[in-house]
Amino acid sequence: MKPWLQWTLIAGFALGSAALGLWLRGEFDAARRAAVPEGLSVVALGEPAGPLVGTTLEGVNQPLPGEGRWRLINFWASWCPPCIKELPALDAFHRAQGEGGVQVIGVALEPPEDARAFLERQPVGFPVFVEPNSPRDSSVRLGNTRGLLPYTVLIDPEGRLVATHSRPFDEAKDVADWVEERVAKGRTALSNK
Repeated sequence: MKPWLQWTLIAGFALGSAALGLWLRGEFDAARRAAVPEGLSVVALGEPAGPLVGTTLEGVNQPLPGEGRWRLINFWASWCPPCIKELPALDAFHRAQGEGGVQVIGVALEPPEDARAFLERQPVGFPVFVEPNSPRDSSVRLGNTRGLLPYTVLIDPEGRLVATHSRPFDEAKDVADWVEERVAKGRTALSNK
């Protein structure tokens, strides 16, 4: 085969493969967007998160704590290894916050008995709520349209969704750095109003 023909075929194959990859990625992105159930409103960054209500491990529905403060809400499950690895970092961050700092809240996307059994073995100091893992759970409403766990959101004192994080934090310092950067941006934005 002539060298110029060989290079033409290689280049054509490479360009065709790249185009196919882009097309497939676009199709997959469309499928992910279509995965949000019809009628479910997904909160965009900067928008009010709406009423934040959860179910306690004892089955009581109540507002999530910390209204009027910065709130870090972490969605996790006991069957999720990265979630379990991350919990000590979130707990250490919670302990460092004290009474007036960022309110850490856990939402276990699983049956209450599973979350309760896990927390008996590995307790945390922050409040934990439960919710069935579903295409309509509150993590999806707060932007987790791909259903990833762990998934963390930051809500400002006015109740707006200001940030999302879809991978585990390794250490409390990682959590603190992520939160501090977003709180600083939020305070700057508030002072510019």
